[in-house]
Amino acid sequence: MKKTLLLVMTMLLAFALFGCQAGKDASGKDQSEDVQLTVSAAASLKDVLTELSSEYKKDHPNVTVKFNFGSSGALQQQIEQGAPADLFFSAAQDKFDRLVEQGLISKSDSVNLLENSLVLIVPKEKAKQVKSFEDLTKSGVDKLAVGKPESVPAGKYAKETLTSLHLWSKVQSKIVYGKDVRQVLSYVETGNADAGAVYRTDALTSDQVKVVETAASDLHTPIIYPLGIVKNTKHREQAEQFYKFLQSDESVKKMEKYGFKKG
Repeated sequence: MKKTLLLVMTMLLAFALFGCQAGKDASGKDQSEDVQLTVSAAASLKDVLTELSSEYKKDHPNVTVKFNFGSSGALQQQIEQGAPADLFFSAAQDKFDRLVEQGLISKSDSVNLLENSLVLIVPKEKAKQVKSFEDLTKSGVDKLAVGKPESVPAGKYAKETLTSLHLWSKVQSKIVYGKDVRQVLSYVETGNADAGAVYRTDALTSDQVKVVETAASDLHTPIIYPLGIVKNTKHREQAEQFYKFLQSDESVKKMEKYGFKKG
């Protein structure tokens, strides 16, 4: 009788221990515990990533994705300085590559996911006055909004385009700098700028501006959006899962609806 009781107690203890381990991953963490991922992402990705994160939450209720949107240059510097981030989604290859070179992102944990294009926009009421980059030299165009070339990739691409067209020196005195591409869009929407250079995807989000010209791809550095997992992530498993989710066919199709192209 004692042996039978001892056997039953041993089995119950084994089941209890198994149940505790079943809810844990390889690191010993409870897979069902709430986790918050921080994704540092280019401002131009705000709309599509916000929508995708809501869809992701439906299948991963224990994972909350928090976004830190801004210019890729500023985000790159934040990660260099140790700011918490699990993934980095950049709008510029050079900003991303710098983190790879410093060992903060592994090349094997990164992918060139998307492409974009640069466009010239104007408030709708000015569409007849400005029809191309060449028209930016006209006297009626007093303010041109672009991102800061040093930290905002769209601003860098704009400067490269205007330089290639031999217009940069002619329009430099008219330039109003934005902290990111969304601020540039806002300047044009509100009439605080007569024209602006933004990504095609940003222009598509507004019904207050008109695209008057798309910059030829050979006028600037290719507009590539690399995505990668930050090495010091404290939530490696969840970061990998979201990283793979963003590369899925369904996610890429959603991004394409917002005007991006698959890289």
